[in-house]
This record gives sequence, structure tokens and C-alpha cells, in this order.
Amino acid sequence: MLLISKCMNSIKQPNFIIFGKNSIDEFNFPTNCLVITSKGAKSRGWLDRFKLKNYDVFDKVEPNPSIEIIDEIISDFRDSNFSHIIGLGGGSSLDVAKFVALKLKKFTILIPTTFGSGSEVTRISVLKVNGKKQSFHDDGLFADVAIIDSQFLENSSQDIIKNSAIDALAQCSEAYDSKISNNFTKFLCKKAFDVLENGIMNEKYEDLAIGSLYSGLGFGNSSTTLGHALSYVFSNEGISHGHALAFTTTVAHKFNNSIFYDRFYKIVKKLNFKEIFLKQDLAEAAELVLSDRKHLDNNPRQISKNDIVFLLKKINDGNS
Repeated sequence: MLLISKCMNSIKQPNFIIFGKNSIDEFNFPTNCLVITSKGAKSRGWLDRFKLKNYDVFDKVEPNPSIEIIDEIISDFRDSNFSHIIGLGGGSSLDVAKFVALKLKKFTILIPTTFGSGSEVTRISVLKVNGKKQSFHDDGLFADVAIIDSQFLENSSQDIIKNSAIDALAQCSEAYDSKISNNFTKFLCKKAFDVLENGIMNEKYEDLAIGSLYSGLGFGNSSTTLGHALSYVFSNEGISHGHALAFTTTVAHKFNNSIFYDRFYKIVKKLNFKEIFLKQDLAEAAELVLSDRKHLDNNPRQISKNDIVFLLKKINDGNS
């Protein structure tokens, strides 16, 4: 076993990362696969492009999935003889696929169709436990193969594009500021922000695929911070992850004096996100946010319960 001392830095990623437009058309997919995806991804006919043989499909993944779906999939396909799991879709489908693969010890191929979560190249899976979002971290959650193909951006709705892009922008900019960042992750995160910003501000949407890849590799080897911790309480009330981050990462960047605050704020304004409002009692929400040590312990500034209540109130008052 390789031992990493506290004064050393390390970078981890999937064994193989394949990227480029139409790369899925050139990949030789294995037989005997279980494809984990959503009904929307299946209905778009994307599976036909893979030329799969002898495969099963689970297409019931919804946004912000709960951990119970893992047991459902394992139960449904207990008697199936598949050797590989293919995760196809947005971050929710990929997070479910990699968690099932971890449990069943199966070879994993992850293919994002939206470009924001970076899940295809991280050791992180986000699932709801008892109705609350929770992130799981394990090296066993890495894909064996990640395929990043920008053709999935074609005909994507503006809502999907802007929610995905702001997710990636929040991840890389928060991770740049993280206490556990290093020179290499900072390089990746800054490069990701530059590419994603150019893609959004100049409507070069094909850049979002490679920008999201850089972001995933950057934050996956560092950590997102306060913006993500704040976002989960909004997601628990049904607000989409990217939509929530547009506001929570904005206030977090201002609190942290981030070098990305002004640029992030301008992008949020360009994308014209509708204001969000938290229904939960703010003091109770702050307690929940405060318990998220995976994010807050790596935040560049210490934060108190009163600070969190203040930031949540700013969002609710439309002052983010």
C-alpha cells in the first residue's frame, strides 16, 4: 500500500479518460452490460449509438436520488449475468451507477450527457439519506473508464446548459480556494474556470465538456467548500443543484473573499437564474449546514452558525 505523508500531494483519477467529440462512436463497448440511466436519456435514443449487445437497462434514476435506489437496482438485477456497469446521463445517474458498481465490484464505464457534475472522474457519489443529501467518498467510486463526448450538448435545453455550467463553475472556483488545494489542483481549477467562462459568455457551448472535465479533476482532488454546504438545504426542498449553487456559491465567494467572486457573479447574472427562497427555519437549516464537515473543514475561512444564518437570509432577501 502506498503511504502519502502530510507534506506530500497526490492526484487520483480514473484509469482511462477518453475525450473528444464523437468518441463514443469509436469506443468498443463490452457485451453483458447493465446500463443505469434516466428515462429522458433513454428516450433520446442515445443507447442506439453504443451498439450494445446482451445488455439490461435500469432507467428510473431521478434527480437527487436516494440511497434506497441502490438496493432496488441490486435486487432487480440479482439474477442478471452482467460484467460491466455503464452510467449514462447527468450527475445523478453517474452517482448511482458508480455506487452500485462499488457494491457489486463491477467494471465501470461512466458517460456524462450533461457537463457540470464532474462525477465521471471523481471518487464522490451524492445520494439522499433520510431525505437529506449526503456525499460519499471512496476510491472504489472511481470509474474504470470515463468517456467525455461533447456531442451530447447538441440539442440540449438552455436550462440544462446553464445549470450544468454553473455547477462546474462553482466546483472549480470553490476548490481553488479550498484548504486542501495544491498547485496542480489550482492549475486545473483556474483552467476550468477560464474555459467554462469563455464557453458561457461567448456561447461556445462545446467548451463546456472539456471545462467540466478539468473541473472534475481539479475539485475531485481537492474539495468544494461553503457554497456546496449551503446548497444542500435548498436541494432538500427540491431546488435543482445548479440553480441553488448560483446563489449559494455567490454569497460564499463574497464571504471568503474569493478571487472568483466578481467573475462568478457576472456569469450568474448573464444566465438569469430565478431567485430562490428557503422555507425551512433558518436557524435549523444553519445547524444542518454546520454539520457538513466534509465541506466546511476545507473552507478557507472559519464560519459560525450566525454567519450561516446571515448568508441564508441574504439569499432569501434577494441580496446575494
